[in-house]
Amino acid sequence: MTKTIPVEQAVGMVLPHDITEIRTEEFKGRAFKKGHIIQPEDIERLKRLGKDNIYVLELGPDDIHENEAAELMAGALAGPGTLVSGEPVEGKLNLVAAHDGLLKVDVDSLYRFNLLGEVMCATLHNNTPVKKGDQLAGTRLIPLVSKREIVNTAVELGEKDGGIITVATLKKAKAGLIITGNEVFHGRIKDAFEPVLRKKLEKLGSEVVAVRFAPDNIETIAAEIKSCLEAGADIIITSGGMSVDPDDVTRQGIARAGAKDIVYGTPVLPGAMFLVGYIGEVPVLGLPACGMFHKITVFDLVLPRVLCGEKISRHDMAMLGHGGLCRQCKTCAYPICGFGK
Repeated sequence: MTKTIPVEQAVGMVLPHDITEIRTEEFKGRAFKKGHIIQPEDIERLKRLGKDNIYVLELGPDDIHENEAAELMAGALAGPGTLVSGEPVEGKLNLVAAHDGLLKVDVDSLYRFNLLGEVMCATLHNNTPVKKGDQLAGTRLIPLVSKREIVNTAVELGEKDGGIITVATLKKAKAGLIITGNEVFHGRIKDAFEPVLRKKLEKLGSEVVAVRFAPDNIETIAAEIKSCLEAGADIIITSGGMSVDPDDVTRQGIARAGAKDIVYGTPVLPGAMFLVGYIGEVPVLGLPACGMFHKITVFDLVLPRVLCGEKISRHDMAMLGHGGLCRQCKTCAYPICGFGK
């Protein structure tokens, strides 16, 4: 497939691949582009880049070049909500987000793709919130040339179910907030939950359509949940009353309002006493008091998935344990961190 000749004899040849230049802590990129015709003045620079010899490429009918492979694989991997970015550079192509949303990666198919050995795809973590234009993944053929059969297999895996990598659109929800607790209801302290929840919802494109306050009373909490539903809410979020104190009856109030498929408790810190349930098709999220104190909690991991239309189960909650410990960094960089990954 390939043979080499000394670089001094390569004047007038066409480069069969990009040549990379690396300057420590300064630059890494393409020094010479595939297709460049080597000139006499290029020889010394090529040698400085470690290229004492140049490939002469002769492809057979069963062979495939890295650039063609990257184009085929990137196109196969890219599902709804993603775009292939530009042309191959140094044999690699990137996938970027076509719109804001939640990155979804078919992790099992990605694993089998990378098991092939001569191909690769690296992605961000599944369920990472992303913005339009964010890089999601990079793919390439590892050698300069490989057998077309390997790439064809990779393409088949990449196309599974419409693409291994997708970006789910977040629903623009109408939220009903129920702020619970005698201390807030009776005016002993000022509520700090509503502004936090409103800000997080609006950041994801949703809005608050109703806010209700309820004491630590099961019937009142249930009645206020129903009031929010009547006001047009298609997601219910309760705050407080989720721990073990005798006055903490929000869970019972959610159940009294008709919630089913309730999952209480998560292997996530902060947020162990979080709850998810459903009244018909309307999700109900019960947020413990940590949501008022900590900037990022389990609520931030679950809310985008709910807005994508996922029905959260005990299995989903249990899977959050690996990576579910927030490091409480002094400067929070979420989602550019390991929390929830």
